[in-house]
Amino acid sequence: MTVALMWEARAVPGRGADLLTWAREQGLSGTPLRRETFRAPQDRVLVITWWDGSYDDSGFPELADPPGDLVTRPVHRWRFESAGVETL
Repeated sequence: MTVALMWEARAVPGRGADLLTWAREQGLSGTPLRRETFRAPQDRVLVITWWDGSYDDSGFPELADPPGDLVTRPVHRWRFESAGVETL
């Protein structure tokens, strides 16, 4: 089974590029199947990592919290299990 971990943070206004750089530089203690980084309006950054395992596994490495002076609120984290892949 594939599990996706989502990490989303909102930067202090005008610091979105700094948050994006910070997120890209963060290593993980393991190697995901895939890692993708996104940015959005309001200086938000989203990182999704895909892992082989079950939803209840507790050993997936998560991105850390960024420095407090870089974000406007606590990081949001979600965990999803794959419900299938469709090729369009």
